[in-house]
Amino acid sequence: PTMQWGVTRQVPQTLQERSDALEEIRARHNSTCPLCLAARQQDIVFGQGSAHAELVFVGDAPGDNEAAVGTPFQGDSGAKLDEMIKAMGLSREQVCLTYVVKCPLQEQHPATQEQLDQCASFLVEQLLVIRPKVIVPLGGPAAKHLMRSGEGISLLRGKWGVWTPPHGCQVAPIPVMPTFHPAYLLRNYTVETRAFMWSDLKLAMTKLSAT
Repeated sequence: PTMQWGVTRQVPQTLQERSDALEEIRARHNSTCPLCLAARQQDIVFGQGSAHAELVFVGDAPGDNEAAVGTPFQGDSGAKLDEMIKAMGLSREQVCLTYVVKCPLQEQHPATQEQLDQCASFLVEQLLVIRPKVIVPLGGPAAKHLMRSGEGISLLRGKWGVWTPPHGCQVAPIPVMPTFHPAYLLRNYTVETRAFMWSDLKLAMTKLSAT
């Protein structure tokens, strides 16, 4: 798909302009993304939250729980993420929750390069419109994609990286703080894992308050 916002079109400035731009991206995604058109239309989970969020959480792809209601991060892992967002002094409405790929991947986790090539450009457009102060990828696949890294989440988490907008784009690089996916946290609910994840989110909070 041809990228629009930030490259061939001016990035929107006001909240209304950003909201309108995100709605345009959503509609274009839902009618043109080859990957998601091959899935059931009602299973698409584009994103949720504020059009001028300072913090964006990115997962790799929605699961069946999310597809059933059309909203990101549901079930036990969604409840855990909500708990963490609240502990950060924020709410779902103040942040943005989205995915690299907007439909469930029944067979492959993580997404293949071919699947990313079909869908991931829409995440790029979302980020160019929202322009958050910090991006927090949840889990290895999302972190690897955003940071163009081959390392696993255990090595990436807790260290600042950067998301680099496309060449020719009038948007500055955005700091990235990778952390574990809440589903991984629930599977490995140890003091150490919880401390790691909270430490990562505290680093994100510090960056938010400093800029």
